[in-house]
Amino acid sequence: MGLRCGMKTIKCQLLVTSLCVMLLGLSIATLSTVTHYGPHFTLIRDISLESNSYRVIHHTAFYFGICISMTLILAALLGSVAMVRESQSLTAMGFFCFALAFCGLVPAACWRYTHSTEVEESMMDVYDLVYEEVRRNASSFRRHELTAIHKVFLCCGKHSPFGDTTNVESKTCPPGQANDAGQDCLQEIQFFLKKHMDFVTTLLGITIGFTVYGMILTSFLWFSIHFSSNLDRKGKYILRESTQGLGGRWLFHRPACSCLHCEEVCISTMHC
Repeated sequence: MGLRCGMKTIKCQLLVTSLCVMLLGLSIATLSTVTHYGPHFTLIRDISLESNSYRVIHHTAFYFGICISMTLILAALLGSVAMVRESQSLTAMGFFCFALAFCGLVPAACWRYTHSTEVEESMMDVYDLVYEEVRRNASSFRRHELTAIHKVFLCCGKHSPFGDTTNVESKTCPPGQANDAGQDCLQEIQFFLKKHMDFVTTLLGITIGFTVYGMILTSFLWFSIHFSSNLDRKGKYILRESTQGLGGRWLFHRPACSCLHCEEVCISTMHC
């Protein structure tokens, strides 16, 4: 009785956890897509510089996020089906998917912690390089890229120690924003990315917590199903008529098979 009550509790918790994990997987997929195709990120990615280190980070984050989201959704689906069917094989597959997602999320969280400013610095380096090229020469191509950055980030130039940025800002800043000291582009880029990366960090932490909980629940469910199957063998007998000189007496024998969730008594030659 206690084992059945424990299984019901585990199944209810696993259902709720699977639903949350599926929503988290969809959130990660949405965030990865928005980051990959968002104008703030694609503009910096598409700038043709040999030293554009952000391009590698951009593509890696997208494909990593899609893979993690697919693994989480698969784990949630397997956990839900295993909960309904009480299948040991599906439960083991669900645990494996949760563990696989965990092995991917933990390195991502560690990278975010140890390289907390690498994304911001790579994007600001790209802006610095474009800005300096426009300041040194009159390349129309670079000036067009710098103008697009100012338009997307709603900023205008940067504070330069050379003090000769007025000409650059007047040609590349949107109307009404030139010489606006409160719209330094480096600060705007850093502020925008800080909010974005804080959201990513929070999402990673919540997802890791639910992934660990999903691993615990699927492992408990697997053991519960396993021991429930073994306990069903106890106390069940087959009633057979003896044919070896016992005067037609009936003898009880343990069955050769078990009935999972079965209350019927196996009589004579009937098997589960």
